[in-house]
Order: sequence, then structure tokens, then C-alpha cells
Amino acid sequence: MEEIFNPFGTSLLVPSVQELAKQNLSTVPQRYIQSQQHEEIMVISEEINGNLEIPVIDMNRLLSEEYGPSELSKLDLIACKEWGFFQLVNHGVSSSFLDKVKLEIQDFFNLPMSKKNKFWQTPQHMEGFGQAFVVSEDQNLDWSDLFHITTLPKHSRMPHLFPQLPLPFRDTLELYSQKMKNLAMIVIAHMAKAMKIGETDIRELFEDGIQMMRMNYYPPSPQPEKVMGITNHSDAVALTILLQINEVEGLQIRKDGMWVPVTPLPNAFVVNVGDIMEIITNGTYRSIEHRATVNSEKERLSIATFYSPKQDGVIGPWPSLITKQTPAQFNRIRTDEYFKNFFSRKLEGKSYRDALRIEHHN
Repeated sequence: MEEIFNPFGTSLLVPSVQELAKQNLSTVPQRYIQSQQHEEIMVISEEINGNLEIPVIDMNRLLSEEYGPSELSKLDLIACKEWGFFQLVNHGVSSSFLDKVKLEIQDFFNLPMSKKNKFWQTPQHMEGFGQAFVVSEDQNLDWSDLFHITTLPKHSRMPHLFPQLPLPFRDTLELYSQKMKNLAMIVIAHMAKAMKIGETDIRELFEDGIQMMRMNYYPPSPQPEKVMGITNHSDAVALTILLQINEVEGLQIRKDGMWVPVTPLPNAFVVNVGDIMEIITNGTYRSIEHRATVNSEKERLSIATFYSPKQDGVIGPWPSLITKQTPAQFNRIRTDEYFKNFFSRKLEGKSYRDALRIEHHN
């Protein structure tokens, strides 16, 4: 029997924010206050003109002979090098299936606590309902509940989580997991093509890759300006595919020193480059810091699917991208080791990626 891969490590157990928010509080408990986060420059939606909208990549065009080259160049230059974020449209996942996913995730978060407790985190595992990256009792907490789960490879699923999920949700998630893997593989193959990296080698690194999902529930807050749904961070993985579950906005990305709100297109996926992809491309593609804000009126839900290389794969700058002019910027590390180190830290900006950087002294 293979040992169950537990990429998430552990996190201190904290109360459910969803339950807390039901108490009609007039002020936010001290432990959730992160007002300093809001003081950075925010681009207000009204000010946004065409040049501050994240790029849109059309998968039909990407896969077509006629438009493929121009869409690939847009993916490469604008989406991955300049923004690190893009919306993916015409991705082939039907809107009726996405509606089913959205509905069932909302139902899952609305289960009574008596049922949710079966899926709560334990001191040994970060997977399940709860919060992530809580490493000390005096740490400020995010105003959100998460449900974290490893979905692929199948043998690394926790026996008390995926197999025990209520039906039809379990079957829906199984199908969603497969569709997200297929999508991730297509996007990664195109990134490899744009970077002139051998597609077979990249496929080999990612084929049995680690897929994790994080469902996010951000309740309304009596003082939205004092809390953060999720603190600014970059994603440690290779690729993130996010589905916005309801119409409430909250995702913001750091662009040119400002926080730019993302308005998801209906049924589009918001895709972003993660730290691993930045490392593999030797810094050519950049993972971008992002965060989630909350509001005082309505909850926001989303599901992020993270895709990374296989457990025993090695993460490091791709050999063909290392030259005299562009020496390796990052150390090489095995995937399992990479996640073990990552999940033992507090989530702070891009500090983990920086820890893997090679110092070049002239």
C-alpha cells in the first residue's frame, strides 16, 4: 500500500467563520482584524479601463490551426509574462455542468455543523473544513472558511474525505476533477510550446500530477474594511484554475503596485501562473500576488483547483532555459519536499518562492 501523500501538512484548528457570521455581530473579533492590508492602493472598478482588465484567452482559438499561433503568442506575452493571470473562455466545460458544481458546493457549505464536523480538519491533517497556514495562536485570521482536499492522484485521497462526501456531490466532484486535469494539461502543454520546452518531457512531469482543490466561503463581515478574505499570497503550485461560484466579486491581483479587482466573465475560469511554473520557466512567467476581500452584504464562494507536478518529480528551472545569459534562478527540489516545506510556513506574499532563489553575486 502506498503511503498517503499528505501535501497539506497541519494547521492549528480555528472556529468556523461561517458560524461566527451568523451571530449578527456589529464588530469583528480582534483576531480577524487585518486593517493594514487595506491601506495599499486600490484601483476602484470605475477607474478600470481596457488596459487594466486581465487578458482573456479563447481555448477554441488556441486549438485552431488558423488562430492558434496568435492566441499562443497572446498566452505567452500578455497572459503569462505580463499579467500572470487570465480568463479562459470557450474551454469546453458546459455551463449546465458548471451550474451543477456551483449549486452543490453552496449546498455543501450550507450543511449543518453536525454533518460538517465529519469533514473538519484534525490536528494531524490540514485537509477538510477549516483554515490553512495557521501556525500560531496569536496569528491574525482570514475572514473565510475553506474546504481543502487532495483529489489526484486517487491513491492520495484521504479515506475520510473524498469517499465520504455526500452524493451527488462526490460524483460531480470526481467529474470536475477530471475535467480540470484535462484543462490544466492543455494549458501547460501550450505554455511549454510557447517556451519551446519539449512537450513530452513536460507531459511526463505533470501526467500523474498532484491536484488539490480549495473551496472558499467568504461570509459577509460587519467591518469589511478591517478583515481579509484571504491574505495576499502567490500560489505555490504550477497552475490554478478558479471558478467563481456566485456573482459576488472579491478577487484582487497586484499589478504595477496596485490592487486590481477581477471581474470574472460568466462561466469563464480565472487561471493563474503559480510559483512552480515561475521556477520551471526560470522566472520568465511570473506568479502574481493576489488576495480576496469581503463585503458587508453577501457571502462570496469560489473553488480553486491547483495542479502541480507528480510527487516524485523534480521542480527546477528547465535545463534548456539555463544559459550563460540566463543562469538558473532557483534551486532544484523534489515535489513532495517542496510542499512539505511550503505548508509548514505562514502564508506571506511570495516569501516561499524567494526562499528557493539562488543568490547570484557578481
